[in-house]
Amino acid sequence: MPVPTEPSPALFFDTIFAFQRSAALQSAIDLELFTAIGDGARTVPALANACGAPERGIRILCDFLTTVGFITKTGLAYDLTPDTALFLTRRSPAYLGGTAEFLNSRQVTLNFQSLTDTIRRGAPAASLMVTENPAWVQFARAMVPMMMPAAQAIAELLAIKTAGPVRVLDLAAGHGIFGIVLAQHNPAVEVVAVDWAPVLEVATENAVRMGVGSRHHLVPGDAFNVEFGTGFDVALVTNFLHHFDAATNVAFLAKTARALKPGGRVVLLEFVPNEDRVTPPMAARFSLVMLAGTATGDAYTLPELQTMLAQAGFSAVTAHPTGGPETVVIATK
Repeated sequence: MPVPTEPSPALFFDTIFAFQRSAALQSAIDLELFTAIGDGARTVPALANACGAPERGIRILCDFLTTVGFITKTGLAYDLTPDTALFLTRRSPAYLGGTAEFLNSRQVTLNFQSLTDTIRRGAPAASLMVTENPAWVQFARAMVPMMMPAAQAIAELLAIKTAGPVRVLDLAAGHGIFGIVLAQHNPAVEVVAVDWAPVLEVATENAVRMGVGSRHHLVPGDAFNVEFGTGFDVALVTNFLHHFDAATNVAFLAKTARALKPGGRVVLLEFVPNEDRVTPPMAARFSLVMLAGTATGDAYTLPELQTMLAQAGFSAVTAHPTGGPETVVIATK
């Protein structure tokens, strides 16, 4: 039998002050504080010199970051945790600092400042899903490190290395990393990326930088309106369906199916909560992000995604955890 505990306001205070954590983390990223510690500046004077800021601010920031677990403190010296060293120092290939620029951007955070009005109204005053919204260019530039593990997982699930010639349709491609990684794994992969033209400029930069520019082709425009072509083996629909209602998604998936060969596969990447809609926490909480930023978006459960796929003409649906907060869902035409 659980031991009764005294009521505590700790959760209230942790939550109401959560903005302080985001602000402190962003400041540390802006000042390159974690990189400075990783480079050997471990005391307040050394860090103040490396970051170009007065000692008082550096001391207070470092102590705050210690209390929330980003760094440790022994005597007067600060050190990185293993997680911080991997994800928050610029020397690391897994650096996520750029991702914070989008997640902490004014476009995103303003939606949460008016959340009460959004709930009362039923939709945000300004949706992220605006044609050629510059926020999606920022998103494309920021999110590659965060998406790379899932991109590698998709390549493995598709056994792309030994698949021979494969035509890939990368829908709402954004940074393009999902199609680009497939092309990196297999020199016989050709990718057609669909997105708004300013966003595709970022995808092109990434394709060239990652050595597959000659096999990365573009279809600029709104994915709901442009023609995809036909004869594709794989269609990537990554981090897209959660922006829209189920009926819109079924129509989009049916359009996607028409672009695939018989036996072709569609690959979804989504935050997929359990049917209780409260677990696992990060996938379940993603619904609030969609409530704050879109008119009809949501985080869909696996049965809901299976229903959409079936209505769009797909079968043999399988779900694959990635080890991160999202799930890969694959279905066959």
